[in-house]
Amino acid sequence: MNVDMLIEENNRKRELLTPENEKYYDDMLIYIRLQWRLSEQQSEEVLMEILDHLLHGQEEGKTAKDMFGHNPKAFADEIIEQLPNEKKREIIPFYARIIGNIVSWSLIIRGILHLILSQFIEVNSEINLFQMAMSFLAITCFVSFSIWFILRLVHNSLFKENRNIKLLTIKAGFVGAAGMAVVLLVAKFTPEIGPSYNLPWQVSLIAGAILWLILFVEKKR
Repeated sequence: MNVDMLIEENNRKRELLTPENEKYYDDMLIYIRLQWRLSEQQSEEVLMEILDHLLHGQEEGKTAKDMFGHNPKAFADEIIEQLPNEKKREIIPFYARIIGNIVSWSLIIRGILHLILSQFIEVNSEINLFQMAMSFLAITCFVSFSIWFILRLVHNSLFKENRNIKLLTIKAGFVGAAGMAVVLLVAKFTPEIGPSYNLPWQVSLIAGAILWLILFVEKKR
């Protein structure tokens, strides 16, 4: 099975776990999946093997702690040491898809906003290449940092009995609001340098939708 099929099968089988075993396994699953340097295919195969073993033991009345010990982090670290790293040629497309999605959604959102605003006020459809590049850089940095920050929050909350979900949500929301404020300030105060071109909302919306569709189809292949 490929990665998507393994993840889908994993999601289905996890519903059969008891609450205690599910908590134990889910923490370990997230912990391993957050190790982006590892081979995704082999990580999912190992996670599936562990889940099958856990379900079999559960039928015999055993718990995850009975089978894997009382320290799931140590057990997960042992597994991580045995897994190979992802090949570079597979990591590069991953980051390329993230950047492509940022571009596609930026174009789509721009097109929708210009369409709505044009019903009430006159909207300038010209774009300055330098301003656009700086705004795109700011958005890319904001999204990248937000992803890293949220993943660190999740990582640090794993294997803990009592998690303060509300506090984690507040921290993530604060970072998101602060990052968006920085993006808006960059867009507002970046000077116009170099050429500007007319980009109607129709072109922006269609171009963004086409790029998103290409990325979506490519991901499903």
